Amino acid sequence: MPAHQLAPDITDDPTDVLTAEQAHLAASRAALKAMRAHAQSLSADAAGDWVSQQILQALLDQRVAALADHPDTPLFFGRLDRAGGDDLPGTIYVGRRHVHDTASRPLVIDWRAPVSRAFYQASPADPMGVVRRRRFGYHGGALTAYEDEPLGEGVEIGPSKILTEEIERPRTGPMRDIVATIQPDQDEIVRSALTQTVCVQGAPGTGKTAVGLHRAAYLLFTHRERLARAGVMIVGPNRAFLSYISSVLPALGEVKVDQTTVPGLLGEHAAPEDPAVAAVKGDARMAAVLERALWLHIVKPDEGLVFTKGAYRYRVADHEVREIVASLRGTTRYLPGRAALAQRLAHLVLVRMEQRGESPDDRVQDAVARSKPVKALVDKVWPKLTAEQVLFRLLSDAGFLASAARSGLSAEEQDMLLWPKPYRSWKSAKWSAADAALLDELRDLMERTPSLGHLVVDEAQDLSEMQLRALGRRCRNGSATVLGDLAQGTTPWSTRSWQEVLRHLGQEEGEVTELTLGFRVPREVLDFAARLLPDVAPGLAAPRSLRPGQGSLSVRPGGSVLQAAEEALAREGSIGVIVPDALVPRVSEELAGLPHTVLGPDSAEEEHRLLVVPATLAKGLEYDHVVVVEPADIVAAEPRGLARLYVVLTRAVTSLTVLHDKPLPEQLAS
Repeated sequence: MPAHQLAPDITDDPTDVLTAEQAHLAASRAALKAMRAHAQSLSADAAGDWVSQQILQALLDQRVAALADHPDTPLFFGRLDRAGGDDLPGTIYVGRRHVHDTASRPLVIDWRAPVSRAFYQASPADPMGVVRRRRFGYHGGALTAYEDEPLGEGVEIGPSKILTEEIERPRTGPMRDIVATIQPDQDEIVRSALTQTVCVQGAPGTGKTAVGLHRAAYLLFTHRERLARAGVMIVGPNRAFLSYISSVLPALGEVKVDQTTVPGLLGEHAAPEDPAVAAVKGDARMAAVLERALWLHIVKPDEGLVFTKGAYRYRVADHEVREIVASLRGTTRYLPGRAALAQRLAHLVLVRMEQRGESPDDRVQDAVARSKPVKALVDKVWPKLTAEQVLFRLLSDAGFLASAARSGLSAEEQDMLLWPKPYRSWKSAKWSAADAALLDELRDLMERTPSLGHLVVDEAQDLSEMQLRALGRRCRNGSATVLGDLAQGTTPWSTRSWQEVLRHLGQEEGEVTELTLGFRVPREVLDFAARLLPDVAPGLAAPRSLRPGQGSLSVRPGGSVLQAAEEALAREGSIGVIVPDALVPRVSEELAGLPHTVLGPDSAEEEHRLLVVPATLAKGLEYDHVVVVEPADIVAAEPRGLARLYVVLTRAVTSLTVLHDKPLPEQLAS
């Protein structure tokens, strides 16, 4: 059967149907290989100049990388048999990327194409022109099964076995894409318009991170040219998390998306700091303090300008200088304002020259603006500064801080901000993570921060208001996808309101949506963890799970870590032994007889499927089997310890084993 023709009907022999579908898969893979070979054969030499050649070659290299086949990944996962009545094919195969044969006939349609939406949204109540939806089951990259859902008969269809197995399938290594399992409510978020900022409150296991990544892929497909210029960026909580999600977008053919952390974006500053001080620095009130601190450096002019050229002196009166400074102050960013002051002073000098009958041009004005008298006056009135100089003065000079803070900060807060022992200079200062957002705010006040086309921010509930402002500057001319869970906020400044997050991002018109139905975490595990919610996030509804997961939870007083790890290793899938940070060395020593790795903040993909995970790094990750050691110590380790424990308990996809010598928190003991 030619690959592009209508595949067998539902009444055909299942073995014949499977054979035909396997043939279509083989033909599609061969066609993809031919597409990649054709892309590799193209040359950038035809471009005129060297720069054009380099740009064209980079685009060709990107195209080749996007066409890479992944033998262990299904090329297509679904099929739609349509009722017809339009110009579209009667049969459409839905997959991770578009594939066509040598005659340009589509063998696989990209899941992001408008026609593919029916695969996720069609139902017996609204078939969307689809007579039958077929789902495919795979083992590795081999097509092994199929399942049909008749949609045109108006009969209710039951749960899909293939869909359920794909959701529950054990895995090792990084996070995988969910294109085969996207649910209707997730699909609505993924296909939101580029101009719409979307904030997703997602309970554990609801797939919010995957939804955010797939939305980025969808927007790149739909607005390729625009976003190629403006850029798309993924911001995650740490590098271990970025490593975990790193393979999702490349598997979808998107190889040119920046992924970073907040420190990676704002600066890797890690000087130790009292959390209470960091909380004050993270407060949005600091924005006004920083703005006043910067502009306080401008001095009121008390003298005019004298510019000498040959036998002539050209004067600009002091009141004229004051008028220029007053007109620029507050109406421009600091560095452009400084440059504009020099140019306006030079312009007045040129006016004096013209009054003497001269005919100066722009080159003369630029020369005057760079002249010694003008530079001296500008340096005195509008001094050249760096963000570090301003913040150094603010944190080391009590009088200056009081002038900048005014009534915005209490006296106690001002005392907290001042360094107990100031550094010798701004060049030797050691900055904290909270300082990085303040420095970024100052840099933007000095010179405008470039904006991206789209920003995806994960675990946004843990970001301070000043960090959110810094991210908002990166999408002031674009949009954002904001992901998180209020119940998983573990920092002292964690937000309690998504509307507040959107406000500080500068995306007040953003739409807040909630995912409460979980697909990954078993119900028994989720219900156990949800006992913490009344204390952690009393305003949130308890999450629900589609998976009963009977027998998935085991709570063992005095249990052995080694025994629990050995039991998990006897089963299929990844294992995360999540422990209080202080116990990591001890637990790793107890597991010395088993091949394992300790997860670090900068860890890349791990070679072992058994990982010892510090509790503070568990957020956003998931493992088929989770062993949690000493919940009481996890709670005691930080002010929002119950929220950290909630995060830890909800990392399990198949089984959760809780080991404890100390009493469990009372919320779990009931």
